[in-house]
Amino acid sequence: MPSPNFGERKADTRVEILLLHYTGMKDALTACRWMCDERSEVSSHYLVDEHGVVTRLVPEEKRAWHAGVSYWAGASDINSRSIGIEIHNPGHERGYPDFPDIQMRAVIDLCSAIVARHPIPPEGVLAHSDVAPERKIDPGEKFPWERLHRAGIGHWVPPAPITEGAILQADDAGEEVADLQQALSEYGYGIEVTGQYDLRTTLIVTAFQRHFRPERVDGLADASTIDTVHRLLAARRTHGP
Repeated sequence: MPSPNFGERKADTRVEILLLHYTGMKDALTACRWMCDERSEVSSHYLVDEHGVVTRLVPEEKRAWHAGVSYWAGASDINSRSIGIEIHNPGHERGYPDFPDIQMRAVIDLCSAIVARHPIPPEGVLAHSDVAPERKIDPGEKFPWERLHRAGIGHWVPPAPITEGAILQADDAGEEVADLQQALSEYGYGIEVTGQYDLRTTLIVTAFQRHFRPERVDGLADASTIDTVHRLLAARRTHGP
């Protein structure tokens, strides 16, 4: 079902990100029609409905309009560097149901085929909320990232257990905050190392938790969150990009 909403990728870029979204609409057909309407000015390369049916909207060699204003690892034109998959789920505003097994099997098959065709590293398989934490929360904390990782897709480590103890939170400042910001920036998040636990830091910590520590998503940097960031960085250094 071809969408008119695409352009050419920039000549000096290559596909190195696989960006996963949820539709946030009442049904997949409505989402599909919206992304195929030139008035919407949005699209993705693929849509996966709740029954596991995959619809291609934009050819992979073209630049679909799915990421919006976004940033990852020094790059701001994420659309030129990525392939986008919209996974139908009505989203947080409409009850946010679990992603059905049949849908996830189709997502895994599609992702496996895409990463086989493009030089996308495991840490390049990202959530929309990772690259646009101030605007987006999808595909959300119910999305089974660990299941994708078991299928050979994406970067994952077991989250550190949640324990009681000190946390970093809004209005905190100092070396510990700067160290956390540095670690998140090294992983790829668009965060400045200021030493101030500001709103941007809260939003990025929240986005990180949705993806990598979904048991508790609150924007507070507890020991579990901080440890999980460093576990991911250590795993990436061990296995390479």
